[in-house]
Amino acid sequence: MRAVVQRVACARVRVGGRAVGEIGRGLLVLLGVGRDDTEADAEYLAEKIVHLRIFEDDAGKMNRSLLEVGGEMLVVSQFTLYGDCRRGRRPSYSEAAPPERARALYEYFVEKARQYGPRVETGIFQEMMDVELVNVGPVTLLLDSRKQF
Repeated sequence: MRAVVQRVACARVRVGGRAVGEIGRGLLVLLGVGRDDTEADAEYLAEKIVHLRIFEDDAGKMNRSLLEVGGEMLVVSQFTLYGDCRRGRRPSYSEAAPPERARALYEYFVEKARQYGPRVETGIFQEMMDVELVNVGPVTLLLDSRKQF
């Protein structure tokens, strides 16, 4: 499972021009599910993300987590995180999970993140979405449950 995590002042996802998920200060998480991912991958990433110390403390150092600052999370599914661009000009998505499996693990990730306490909003799985955000810092991190990077 892969995630792009961005520290945001605010973020919103729209489907068909209508806002379906919106947060204030917190994290925008673009989440991709791989072919071999399991619930353990979702649990690992949910725990990791809510506890990442990437918010500033009183001294201006990145030393506080989403939970410590009372932040929110917006999770948007993004299978293109498994796009392999090493050959040719068209990405291959053969390592992405099939839609049914990806949806189940995406929803499981959201459920696990909510269990830690933050307000968690989502996009709509398998829909064309427009994502708006104000990245603070900017702070953007890449995470992989298999620790490939």
